[in-house]
Amino acid sequence: MFEVEKWLHSRIGLNFRSGLGRMQRAVDLLGNPEQAYPIIHVTGTNGKGSTIAFMRELFISHGKKVGTFTSPHIVSIHDRICINGQPISDADFIRLANQVKEMEQRLLETHDQLSFFELLTVIALLYFKEQGVDLVLLEVGIGGLLDTTNVVTGEIAVITSIGLDHQETLGNSLEEIAEQKAGIFKQGRAAVIANLAPEAQLVCQKISEDLDVTLYQADRDFSFKSGVFSSSIANLSRLKLGLEGTYQEENAALALQAFLLFMTERGEKVNEEAIRRALETTSWAGRLEAVTEHIYLDGAHNLPALERLVEFIQEKIQQGYQPQILFGALKRKDYSGMLGYLTDHLPDTALYVTSFDYQGSLEEQDLSDYHRVASYRDFIDDFEKSAGEKDLLFVTGSLYFISEVRAYLIKT
Repeated sequence: MFEVEKWLHSRIGLNFRSGLGRMQRAVDLLGNPEQAYPIIHVTGTNGKGSTIAFMRELFISHGKKVGTFTSPHIVSIHDRICINGQPISDADFIRLANQVKEMEQRLLETHDQLSFFELLTVIALLYFKEQGVDLVLLEVGIGGLLDTTNVVTGEIAVITSIGLDHQETLGNSLEEIAEQKAGIFKQGRAAVIANLAPEAQLVCQKISEDLDVTLYQADRDFSFKSGVFSSSIANLSRLKLGLEGTYQEENAALALQAFLLFMTERGEKVNEEAIRRALETTSWAGRLEAVTEHIYLDGAHNLPALERLVEFIQEKIQQGYQPQILFGALKRKDYSGMLGYLTDHLPDTALYVTSFDYQGSLEEQDLSDYHRVASYRDFIDDFEKSAGEKDLLFVTGSLYFISEVRAYLIKT
C-alpha cells in the first residue's frame, strides 16, 4: 500500500482544474463504471460530509448497499472510499490502482497524467461497480461544474450551503460560486438545496429552469425544526440527531428530503422507526466530534463553518461550560479573518494558536499577535490532566490539523 500512496501523492497539485476532457476519457476507457449505479451528487461550501453521513445511515437502515466517496480523509486515505461505512481494503485498493495505472498508459496517448483526485475518483467508481452497490453518495471535490466528479449524471443533486471559500478557483461572489455548485444539476433530474442567500438562490433557480430540473428548497418545500421534519413526501416527528449542533438539523433536512425522493421515485416504502434510529446513530469523524469527555474536534476551515462552531460553543457556555479553543490552520486560508471572528464573538474564551506537521501550516512568525502554543501535543496532555467537570477544549482551524490531532488522541 505504501507504493500506491507514494504514487498517488506524486500527483498532488498536478493538472489541477484543467477541464473534464481527461477524466471523461479515463472513465470511457474503463467502461464507464459510473453508469452502473444511481448517484446522489453532493456539493456545498460546508455540510457535505454530515449530509452524506445522514443519508448513508438512512439508506443502510432500509437495506441498501451504499457507496460513499468523500474528502479529505481524517484518519486514512481508505476512508474516502467506503461501502456501508467500511473503508476499501488494502488488497482492493492496490488491485484497482494497478488497473487504473494500466488504463492510464492508453490515456497518455491523447491526454496528460491524471491528478491525485482524479485517480482516487476513478478507483472509487470502479470499486463501487465491482462491489455491486445499490447507490453511491458522491461528494464533489471543489465547486461542481468543473469538478472531477462531474463526469457522472447524478439522479439527485444536493447543495448543502454556499459561502465564500476557494474564491481563487470558484469566483469572488456568491453568484459566481452558486453557478459552479449548480453545475452538477443534470437535465430533467432533481435537486435538493439548502435555504441559500437570495443571490445564490436565484442562480440555482435559473439553472434548474434551464435544465428542467425539479428544485426542492429547504424552508420552502421541506423543513426540519426541533425534531420535526415536514415535506410533501412525509411528515416525521420525535427525530433526534447523532451529530451535535442545532445547525445539523439543516443537514439532516437535506439528507431526509433526498432519501425520501430517491425511495419514492422507486416506489419503495420507508420505515419511520428505521429513519429515527438512522438519524440518531449517525456519526462523522472530525465534525463536532467528541473524541474524549472534554475534547471536541471540528474541522471548521473557513468562515461559514467557523460561524457554526461558534454557535455551538455559545450554546455550551449558556449551559455552564468553560471552553477553550486550540486553533491550527494553513497559511493559504484566511486564518487572520477566522481568528478575528473567534476573538470578536467569543471574547471571554481562551484562544491558543499552534503549528502542526503539515506543509503550509502556520508558523511562529505568522502567530505573533496570538497566544502561541509551541506543541499542541503537550498542550492537550496538560489540558487532559487538569480538566474539570465543566472544562471543554475545541480543536479547530483545518481538517488536516484535526486529522493529525485525532490520530494523536486515539494513539494515546
